[in-house]
Amino acid sequence: MPTHPVPGPDEPHKARGMAESFGTDPGRYDRSRPRYPDALVRRIAAAAPGRDVLDVGCGTGIAARQFRAAGCTVLGVDVDARMAGFARERGLPVEVAGFETWDDAGRTFDAVVAGQTWHWIDPAAGAAKAAGVLRPGGRIALMWNVYRPAPALADAFAAAHRAALPDAPRMPWKRSAPDAYDAIFEKVADSLRATGSFGAPERWEVAWEQPYTRDAWLEHLTTSGEAALHTPRQTAELLARTGAVIDELGGTFTMPYVAVAVTAVRTGATVA
Repeated sequence: MPTHPVPGPDEPHKARGMAESFGTDPGRYDRSRPRYPDALVRRIAAAAPGRDVLDVGCGTGIAARQFRAAGCTVLGVDVDARMAGFARERGLPVEVAGFETWDDAGRTFDAVVAGQTWHWIDPAAGAAKAAGVLRPGGRIALMWNVYRPAPALADAFAAAHRAALPDAPRMPWKRSAPDAYDAIFEKVADSLRATGSFGAPERWEVAWEQPYTRDAWLEHLTTSGEAALHTPRQTAELLARTGAVIDELGGTFTMPYVAVAVTAVRTGATVA
């Protein structure tokens, strides 16, 4: 049975047990979570009016380190002190708070970014907060890495998931990941429009792929928000069955991704 209540798919920011589960093992999370294509990071950095970046839900600093490598000065905000501590140990300044209620102390930024975290933020409050801390002409860029597995691989992973977790409230392989994320992207764009403080939202996409060994993929699975819903026995069963799928493929496979940024420019004067 799930260990936390699961809100509907249109309000993932209310799934606090999932949203705050990632700090259980920050090192594993940082090691196994995919990075973002350098081309996308560079495009976002180049499209901002300056180099001051706020990384919302920065976690262990995966995206923040990439923006820093692109020449930006980055401040992170994260609700989890364990994740923030990991990022600080790697030289990133991080303040611990929920973004919606974070004390910005009057500071403003050239870009607000988020990597695989904005769906955990209240969409209306988060968009308003971002508008308030962006300088006029500043850019918000909210990024996700989205799986695009071949149909046969998706079907095999789905079968393993159903066999291991027949009563699970969610099926991550039930439909294509791009379709599942489309609703999130549209809701994010709508929340930016609703502030009246941003220009027309756009989607920037970069296709890329990541090779995985059996062990690397199974470790990656244990860092998902879904993993917080499983008992140890369920996790063991899911990993065994998913591992068997990868064994059938020879122990390795390549996962195609598309990195998507929902992005818009801050218009007008800074919100007081």
